[in-house]
Amino acid sequence: MANPLWTPSPERVANAQITTFAKVAGERHGVDLSDYPKLHAWSVAEQDSFWNEVWDQFGVIASSRGETVLENRERMPGARWYPQARLNFAENLLRRRDDDIAIVFHGEDRVVRTLTFAELHDQVSRLAQALSAMGVEQGDRVAGYLPNMPETIVAMLATTSLGAIWSSCSPDFGVRGVVDRFGQIEPKVLFTADGYHYAGKEHDCLEKARQVLAEIPCIQQVVVVPYLSDAPVIEGLGGAPAMDAMLAEQPGGEIDFCQVPFDHPLYIMYSSGTTGAPKCIVHCTGGILLKHLCEHRLHTDTRRGDRLFYFTTCGWMMWNWMVTALACEASLVLYDGSPFHPGPERLFDLADDTGMSVFGTSAKFIDAVKKSGIKPIDSHDLSSVRSMLSTGSPLAPESFDFVYQGIKHDICLSSITGGTDIVGCFALGNPALPVWRGELQCLALGLDVKAFDENGVAVMGEQGELVCLNPFPSMPVGFWNDPDGSRYRAAYFEKFPGVWCHGDWVSITERGGLIVFGRSDATLNPGGVRIGTAEIYRQVEQLDEVVEGLVIGQDFEGDVRVVLFVVLRPGRTLDDALVDRIRRQIRASTTPRHVPAKVVQVPDIPRTKSGKIVELAVRDVVHGRAIKNKEALANPEALEHFRDRVELTT
Repeated sequence: MANPLWTPSPERVANAQITTFAKVAGERHGVDLSDYPKLHAWSVAEQDSFWNEVWDQFGVIASSRGETVLENRERMPGARWYPQARLNFAENLLRRRDDDIAIVFHGEDRVVRTLTFAELHDQVSRLAQALSAMGVEQGDRVAGYLPNMPETIVAMLATTSLGAIWSSCSPDFGVRGVVDRFGQIEPKVLFTADGYHYAGKEHDCLEKARQVLAEIPCIQQVVVVPYLSDAPVIEGLGGAPAMDAMLAEQPGGEIDFCQVPFDHPLYIMYSSGTTGAPKCIVHCTGGILLKHLCEHRLHTDTRRGDRLFYFTTCGWMMWNWMVTALACEASLVLYDGSPFHPGPERLFDLADDTGMSVFGTSAKFIDAVKKSGIKPIDSHDLSSVRSMLSTGSPLAPESFDFVYQGIKHDICLSSITGGTDIVGCFALGNPALPVWRGELQCLALGLDVKAFDENGVAVMGEQGELVCLNPFPSMPVGFWNDPDGSRYRAAYFEKFPGVWCHGDWVSITERGGLIVFGRSDATLNPGGVRIGTAEIYRQVEQLDEVVEGLVIGQDFEGDVRVVLFVVLRPGRTLDDALVDRIRRQIRASTTPRHVPAKVVQVPDIPRTKSGKIVELAVRDVVHGRAIKNKEALANPEALEHFRDRVELTT
């Protein structure tokens, strides 16, 4: 058996919070939790005890918890966590109030700012008072059309301190994409930036905000966050105040945190919307807090004094995940803009400049750095970085290799998988476990995760549907405007009744890790055999000529054939020799069924705002079907490269 790529030192294992947690919980409950399989099994079998331990050991702040942990536990969906509890999300994130740095912000190479914990608390207090004066109350919706900047966090915390509900999307969304989302939830207040920086260029947001305001008449107040200019020209927005002026008008001071039920809505988040109007997914206050504390403290080892970074926008769930690190008394490193401006070393410069502890990014970013030719291990210190997290798509085994060969030898590389649906993970990292090539380290604590075959039977070492057999705190409380819950049940519980079916195609390994092969609705079925798309991407993207690939199954002559689209490096052309190399590479490392029947060059590949390629939309275009919601895409024009391709007619 091959050796792991990385093994934690005995000191790191001993000092990890998961080690202390297991020791304390084991002694308190009289059970042996001396290794991860035992801890995970106990967390699933004894859910009440496990989640109470997370609550107690990590100091959830609440006015009450109550005796009942889980009500209607046999119902999926329908179980209810901590029905007697009352708490406030913002109160838990604002537990520090000292003069240490809470947020370090870089807006590309244009803007650098910091905010202390005391300043953060003060700004939240002032903005909460201003929102309250505007009439924002418990249960109201407040929306953010904002970059990943400190003001966004202040606005979210001020909103949730009042018991109101926060929802956000990034400023690169077009008007229709914003209206499709915020129009469904009818926000009372809209925060918008005057613009944002990307790749060295300035992009205006105020004209789009005017159009959004015209289409969502329920918005009573717009608040403008200055970013491109200290004094933006604000016209046509109903007398919108600038956020800094609003703050200056309030006295600050203590915050009257509204105590809400555990399952009170906290966030409304959105499905990608590439197959229709985005689903509005409602997440609850206590569930998000408890799940994130578990993931940050135990799976990531986030602690006071850390500086945690995730490259994300406010339209991706990783922003929500990242921000909760404040509840661990850690600091946040925010970056807004292109991760390659002015060059591919930008985020590694940021890591050194800020003393970053946890470096969060996407599999696509790691692959792009690898293909750029730089090796940060030779050019950067990175001594502060002890963990790297990757999500968004499966991290190829070769990218695991690159992290250890090209970025840093001694680092816990945690590929993680979950989604907007749960604002958390089904499988993720563990600082006390080794890292094996191509595998997510472990299944999430408290979640009974399995891989199901088509008959609903759990399989090990074989590919199947990722499912979860038990309720968990960060399950959505439902969808907005879905009064009977029918759309919610259809989304996750129809395929295997009473079981959460996530839509990923995975395999659980003998070590208890997880391998992700792609979305199950995008799996290929040539000759009736299911193939995960990630298996093909892994091989194709090893070739120097190929920048990126996208694979679909095309209905053809009564069967399904594999079609591979490739983006090549500038100046390269897809000739017969390269097609042959691609096919040989795939055949040699997979099976003959994986070999594409057609390989087609395209100049660009469509992707969502969070950077995920959209195989289903491309499949629809190839088959002549209408695309319902192009506004969900970052580059909808790329779809035209796949329409009416003569190569696919024979």
